[in-house]
Amino acid sequence: MFPIAFHPLYQHSLPEGHRFPMLKYELLPQQLLLEGTASQLDFFEPSICELKHVLAIHIKEYVDDLLNLTLDPKAARKIGFPLSKELVQRELIIAQGTITGAQKSFETKVSFNIAGGTHHAYSTHGEAFCLLNDQAIAAQFLLDNNLAKRILIIDLDVHQGNGTAEIFQNNPTVFTFSTHGKTNYPFKKEVSDLDIAFEDGTNDDEFLKTIRKAIPKLIETHKPDFIFYLAGVDILSTDKLGKLGCSIEGCKKRDETVFELCAKYQIPVQVSMGGGYSPDIKTIIEAHANTFRAAKDIF
Repeated sequence: MFPIAFHPLYQHSLPEGHRFPMLKYELLPQQLLLEGTASQLDFFEPSICELKHVLAIHIKEYVDDLLNLTLDPKAARKIGFPLSKELVQRELIIAQGTITGAQKSFETKVSFNIAGGTHHAYSTHGEAFCLLNDQAIAAQFLLDNNLAKRILIIDLDVHQGNGTAEIFQNNPTVFTFSTHGKTNYPFKKEVSDLDIAFEDGTNDDEFLKTIRKAIPKLIETHKPDFIFYLAGVDILSTDKLGKLGCSIEGCKKRDETVFELCAKYQIPVQVSMGGGYSPDIKTIIEAHANTFRAAKDIF
C-alpha cells in the first residue's frame, strides 16, 4: 500500500505518567493490520537520524544539550517530558522516519509516520512534548539533497505549528500553513506564512469550507513539489486539549480533502500523525485510522 514508519521506542521510551495518550503508537498499527488497511510489509523501522540533518534545523548548542542530557532545568520543564537518553533517541528515530518516508513518497505518492508532527520544536529549544521538529528536518533534507525545490507544510492540528513557523520564517522555499484553535496553546502564536485561527467550537462545515478554499490557492500560488501534512486528530470535539467542535467524520473528510488535492496536483505527501487526546483511546485510534483509510481509498 504505502510506507509507514513505526519503531517500538515510539511507545516504550515514554515516562510512565505519559503512557495513556501514547498508547496509540502501539494500538494504531495493530488496528491497521487487523482490519487490512495495512500489511506487515508496509511498515518499516527507522534508524537513528544523522546529526548533520538535525543540525541543518536545530542549533548545535541545543542538540548537544539534548545528547548530553545537560539541558537547563527550565528548558527541560518547557518540554514537559523528563529528559532521558531513550527519549532523545526516540526523537532522532522519529525524525529519520519522516525523512525516509518523504524519500519513499516520490515513488508511493504518500507515506506515514505513526509518530511525528513535533511542530512545537523550535530551532533553539523544544516545548510541549516536542524535542526535534521532524517535518522541518525532513523538509530541509529534501531541499539540501535537491529532491524538492518548493515545499508546502499543511498543519491542521488544533495547535499552531509555532516551532515550524519560526524555523522557516526566512525561507521562501518552504510555505508554512497552520490552522488551529484561536484560544488554544500556544497562547503566544508565531507568524506562519498563512495562519487561520478558528473560534472555540468551530464545526465540521466551517472547518472544511475554510481548508477547501485555502489549500488549492496555496498550491496554485506557491507551486510546491512536495507536501508535508500534519494530521493531528485533536480537532475533535471530544479532545481534552482542544477547543474545536469537529466530528470523527469531519476529521476524515479533512484528510480526504488534503489527499484528493495532493492526488489532483500529483504532489507527493508525507504524513505525521500529530496530536490526539480524547479521553477514550478508541476515539483516538478510530480518528487516526481514518487518515490511513482515506489515503488507501484515494492513492
